[in-house]
Amino acid sequence: MTGDNLRYFIFNISAGWMGVLSSAKGLVRATFPRPSAEEARCLLEIDVDNTEFSPHHFEYLAERLRAFFSGSKVAFPDALDLSVATPFQRRVWETTRLIPYGETLSYRQVAERIENPRASRAVGQALGRNPLPIIVPCHRVLASNGGLCGFGGGLDMKQYLLTLESQIVY
Repeated sequence: MTGDNLRYFIFNISAGWMGVLSSAKGLVRATFPRPSAEEARCLLEIDVDNTEFSPHHFEYLAERLRAFFSGSKVAFPDALDLSVATPFQRRVWETTRLIPYGETLSYRQVAERIENPRASRAVGQALGRNPLPIIVPCHRVLASNGGLCGFGGGLDMKQYLLTLESQIVY
């Protein structure tokens, strides 16, 4: 991704290295924790010559992500730039973003909330393309039977995040 006013930051948290990317409109992309800073940077898919490394710009977000991965209940009200998403993806991601910390919905429930009750599979596909994991908490969406299924960060990460949220530290 290239363009004007793109900024990024790579930072360490308890679970590994994360990367975040934003435009002038809001957050564009975030990575799951990765084993190395270089891997997190590569997953942002940025042109480093045209993107500003900006730790100061992401200081508060990095602090909240560190707190989240330490087991604290954290909100992510940050502005998002979803301009590359389809209208359907935007509806799915915006609805998923409203799922409270520590709670879950099924793919069917998300489909019903976007007033497209037969779109459970399409909801899953949209969540599979979620560029902002944790901030758009797709890990909070489960199969109708409550089981784990497809997840961009892997099922182990999904279980880890759900377990983390079930052990709230205030």
